This record gives sequence, structure tokens and C-alpha cells, in this order.
Amino acid sequence: MRHHDPSPWLGILLSILLIPALACAGPEDAPNRDAPAAMAGGSVDASVLEVLEWRPIGPWRGGKSIAGAGHPTEPGVFYMGSTNGGGVWKTDDAGVSWHNLSDGYFGTTTVSSLAISESDPDILYVGTGDVSFRTNISRGDGLYRSDDAGRTWRNMGLAATRNLSAIEVHPRDPNLVYAASHGHGFIPDQNRGVYRSRDGGETWERTLYIDDETGVIDLVMDRSAPGTLYAATWNGRRFPWTIKDAGPRNGIWKTTDGGDSWEEITAAPGLPAGLKGRISLDISRSRPNRVWALMTAEGDGTGGLYTANAPGQADWQPCRDYYCSGNGLYRSEDAGRSWARVADNPNFFQRPWYYTHVVADPTDPDVVYVLNTSIWKSTDGGESVTALTTLPHGDHHALWIDPTDSRRMLGGGDGGATVTLNGGRTWSSVENQPTGQMYNASVDDDFPYNVCAPQQDNTSICVPSRSDEGAIFDYQRWTTAAAENGGIAVHPDRLDVSYGGDHHWIARVDRSTGERRWINVWGENYYGTGEDQLRYRQVWDVKLFLSHHDPDVMYTATQYVHRSTDEGESWEDISPDLTRADESRFETTLPSDRGEYWGLTRENVGIEWYAAIASIAESPVREGVLWTGSNDGLVYVSTDGGGSWENVTPPDMGADTWVSVVEPSRHDPAAAYVSANRHMMGDDGPACVIPCGSVVVIEVAGFRGRIPAV
Repeated sequence: MRHHDPSPWLGILLSILLIPALACAGPEDAPNRDAPAAMAGGSVDASVLEVLEWRPIGPWRGGKSIAGAGHPTEPGVFYMGSTNGGGVWKTDDAGVSWHNLSDGYFGTTTVSSLAISESDPDILYVGTGDVSFRTNISRGDGLYRSDDAGRTWRNMGLAATRNLSAIEVHPRDPNLVYAASHGHGFIPDQNRGVYRSRDGGETWERTLYIDDETGVIDLVMDRSAPGTLYAATWNGRRFPWTIKDAGPRNGIWKTTDGGDSWEEITAAPGLPAGLKGRISLDISRSRPNRVWALMTAEGDGTGGLYTANAPGQADWQPCRDYYCSGNGLYRSEDAGRSWARVADNPNFFQRPWYYTHVVADPTDPDVVYVLNTSIWKSTDGGESVTALTTLPHGDHHALWIDPTDSRRMLGGGDGGATVTLNGGRTWSSVENQPTGQMYNASVDDDFPYNVCAPQQDNTSICVPSRSDEGAIFDYQRWTTAAAENGGIAVHPDRLDVSYGGDHHWIARVDRSTGERRWINVWGENYYGTGEDQLRYRQVWDVKLFLSHHDPDVMYTATQYVHRSTDEGESWEDISPDLTRADESRFETTLPSDRGEYWGLTRENVGIEWYAAIASIAESPVREGVLWTGSNDGLVYVSTDGGGSWENVTPPDMGADTWVSVVEPSRHDPAAAYVSANRHMMGDDGPACVIPCGSVVVIEVAGFRGRIPAV
């Protein structure tokens, strides 16, 4: 038995691709004639599958949460929303344990906003989607309401908004609710804006709309005057090759009549000039004229951490080395009429489209928090900050503070939800919520077998498929060579040895000795470097596997296919560039012109590199038959171990199609299954396989192709 490749569960089955250069399966490749009757004809009897049941095997540790709130009068009760990891969860013991509320009711597992009615805490509103704009965000299906503290739910519409960034509920009328929509994360969309319902979500009216490129990323209400709300508009948009995070209509808007009319206050004195990026807002509840705004902005180069040498001259660049002259935490003392920058800290603006959150303490107007990779707290109105050091995880997206007791808080981040009752001195564990996001899954050859996966913003992990102790306990899991993102391969003959992707590097780990060593294809430090200067371009979830036919042969991919026969001590390039390699879409190393697609801040840590091989596999039936799929829409095959390659891309697949999985047939060396998607081009439709005589018809939103069948 050999190590199994990552499962093809992830993605949509798109087609069966056939190699014209290979003959149909020969006698040595014939199906097993002694196979059980349930598999006669190469298919599985449905009755066999009916007895199978899904069961959770772990790990029981948190994944990304960007929304949450606490009960206003019950100190142990909190609710949190998970993105892609399981919907809405509740704790009644201040984070000691969590249980799911949304299963069976929600049509999606991704939650982007959550609010509790202060006047009737049994009423909850939950917005779905994801506004931490990565390439793999999942769309929502509208807003949900519960009238019984989460026991049952109703969908209240707004499905077309896709990503609901914020919800505000009137403090005395639980049926007067506002929902902010950023809208589609990848294409222009006319469903953006602020929506209002006066009847608890039964009907909605849009009260603020900018344009089909600009949505609303934040919305806050003045609890002392609930007709006063502030909204932040943003044109954040992902392309398959970058993010555009700044635009001319990004700014701050205010209403004092409950949304009947809005006034733009972006040009108020003290706010920065030029293009602006993502903006976060909050109001000091104990001093409601004090309003906070955290933002990236071009500025005019006259002040702040980055002061330009020559503003207005030909060589003037408002942003330099990932930082812009207008970046800052801004404070208004007169309800938005004028502003002053009170802090200019680069820690606040790491990957600002992913974070950018400011939260005001509701009881002390001088206390304010800024969320990014850490949480920074100021007790002097933003003039100075101190990082909170006791949090169980990093990368923070949400912070709810009890309006009557600011020591009671709920935090949400990439590691899950965590509760403090003592102002942040201690926090509850994140090792008690099964909401982790796994990039892929594979199994080893142990008995019973173990399941291994890399978890987003955590470590890779292996858990046993079963346990003799009646349950799978934490002490039975372990970490492999991979980090949060890469593929994992366990040697079938030396089960303590694993290989895995660690960001843009590869590691080998021997669990029996604790030895870990780097076995990168190329010893290049990628951080801060654009694709235009890279030797190798690699997808974030690094692809690698051991050959079915010789487990001492390992493959990985960048824009090329690489092979090693000495456990990664050396590598051989065995292919040409198997991507479209459109250099106009490569991020460039700063400083440089922002160009057509770029915003204020680049990614430049390689998470979304483009024109790279996103999937690679070898036929388990015939050695040397290698398949690749790229993240810019190409499928290649080699029938001679990499000596030559043939482009077998479906003719109408088109550029910018993400080929996420190529899975060779386990019975026919001339066939492979391909999953692909175009969600970043706005195509959400499902794919299907339809046999039509001598051809297989590929149907997916946006393209159609035909390939000869075996």
C-alpha cells in the first residue's frame, strides 16, 4: 500500500481528460475481476454507501471567526460566527465549551456579522459571507434571524448581497435593523450598500448606495441617538492575481435621520487627502461625539510616519515600502465635523484589506483598541498603545465589549473565539471549537490510518481515524512537516517521516527524532518581493507528493514541475513553464507604479501569487504519467516522466480558471478527473459531467469544452 494523494473532495468535478498519446487501458490495467458484486461494472452499489455516516475526528480547535457578541445581561453567554468553519456557535459558560446553533437552518457555513437586540436579547441577527478578503472567501446567502436565542432560525432575505459586513439594531426597537453589504468580492455588483428594515427583516429598503464597485465595509450606530449612523464605503475587490484596495469613492458617510438621507464627510478637515483604502469606524459610547476612524490613505505627504520629500513633484509617490503617508488612527471630537490623526503606527496596517478594525471602549472614552496581527490598547485617547500579550492566538478581526462592564469581552480571529472576564488578563481557550479551516486532506499507511491536514493560520496536524479509547483525544494528534498551508506526504515505509509545505518552503520532519530540516527547491526569501523578480512562483498551499510507484521519488511544483530522488536534498526541473505567465499580472517589487489593478498596498508575501501550478498528480496505474493544473487555466500531461508535456486544456476553459485538483483515474492510465472553478471571475455555477455518446461535455458557468472519451 502506498501513501494516498490529497483527496479530490475540494472542488467541483469538472471533466474527465484523456491523453491522446496513450492507448486505452491494456490487460495489465484491467479492472479486478474478483471485485465485490457491489462494485460490478466499475461502480458502487448505492446501498453500500447508504450505510456510511460522517463522523468528526478533529481537531477540536478553532478556525477564523470575524463576528461575535455577548448577551447583555447573562455574563456567561456569548455567540460567535465562524467563516467556512461551521456557522453560529454559543457558549453559556464564558468560553469553556461551545455548541453549534445554525446546523440544519443555514444554507452556508460562513458568518460575517452578528448582532443581539439589547431590548430583547432572544432576538439575534446574523449576516453571512466573509469580508476578510482572501481569494478563498465563501459567499453568504443573506441575513438570518432567531427569536429564541438561536434555537431556530429564519432566512430574512438579502441573499444577493453575498457579504454582509455589519449589522446594527435599534436599542429600543428590535425590529428596526440595518445591514451593511460590501457585495461581491470579485466583480462589480449592484447589491452593495446599507439596507434598512422596520419590520424585523420581513422587508428591506436600501438607504445608501454608491456604485457597483463600492460597497459598505463598516456601519456603527450612536446608541444615544439611534437615528445617527456612520458608514464606511470601500471598493475592495479581489482579482485572481491581486487585490485592489483603494478607490475614489471610499470614504465616510453620516446620517442623522435613520438613513433617510446621508451626507459624505470624507473631506472633513483633518482627514487625509487622496485615495483611501479600507476604513473602520467606531463611536465612544460614553462620549458619543468622539468618533474613531482607522484607515489607509495616500495623504499629501505633509505629516505622519512617512513624510514625502517632494509632494506634488514628478517623483512624488504617496505610498512607499508598503506604507502610505495618510495612514493613521483618526479621532473626531465633534461627531465627524473635524478630525485629527492621533496615531500613525505601521503595526496597525499589516495587510490592511484583511484586518483594519478599531473598537472603542463603551465606558471609558480614552480607551480604544486596534486589531491586526495583535490587539493594541490605548488608555490615553490613542496617543500611545500597548499590545495585549495574553491572547491565545493572533490575527484578530472582531472584539465585542460589554457596554456595562468593559472587563467582559469576546475576541474573534484566525484561531477562533475567546472570552475574557477580567479585561484581557486571561482568555478562554480556542482548543474547544471544531471550526478549523483545512486546506487539504491526506492519509498515511498506518493501521488504523491517520488523517493529516494543514489548518489555516495554525499548524498542520494528523489525527487517528479511530481510537481504542472510545474517543480521539488531543494527546493523540501530532504536527507534520507542513505548516498552516502546504500539502502533506507521509513516507509509507517510514511513517515517522513526513514532508510538507511551509508557506513557500518545504520541510522534512522525522517525528521519532524531532529532526526538522528545510528541503526547498530554491533557497529564496520571498517576503517583500514581487513576482517579477522571482525565480519560482508557487501557490500558497504548496503542492507535493510521493510517487505511487517509488516512495523515494518526490514531486512538487512552482510554474515548473520539480522532482527529487534524495528526499529533497536536490531537485531537478522536469518541465517548462506550464502556466500562461502573463507578466502584466505579476505583482512588482515596490517602489513601482500601481498600474491598472493595484491599490494602495500590495500583498507581496506570496499568498496570492499568480501563474503557478495549483495541482499536480501522477497516475497510480502507470508510472511517469504526470498531470498538472495551473491557477490561470491550463492543464498539461506528460506520459514520459516529464520528458515532454502536452497541453490538454479544454478549448473553452479560458484564462483565470483555477484548476484546483487533477485526480488521475485509479483504473485507466489515460484518464483524469479535473476540478476547476472561476469564482474569482464571478462564475458561481456548478459543474457537471454529462456522457454524450463518444464525448464528455464539460459544463461550468462561463465556459464549455469537449474532449474525446475513452
